[in-house]
Amino acid sequence: MKMTIANFDRITVDPEQMNGQPCVRGMRITVKRVLEALTVYPKWEDLISEYPELEEEDIRQALAFAAANIDDNVILRDLAA
Repeated sequence: MKMTIANFDRITVDPEQMNGQPCVRGMRITVKRVLEALTVYPKWEDLISEYPELEEEDIRQALAFAAANIDDNVILRDLAA
């Protein structure tokens, strides 16, 4: 059963597809793959040229989804020896 994620209408999760990883619009392109591809193709037009099924809003939402799911707790450690 494919579900969209609240506030991310282009990010879908389907336990039957890609092991339940968040994907772009139900395609077999995971959010993780979009992020990895951005390291190789930092210019969005180059990324879209490589993955023509992606749209700019897909990339925007993949980035926003990843940012929203990063735990930003700060752990302070005493570095003095």
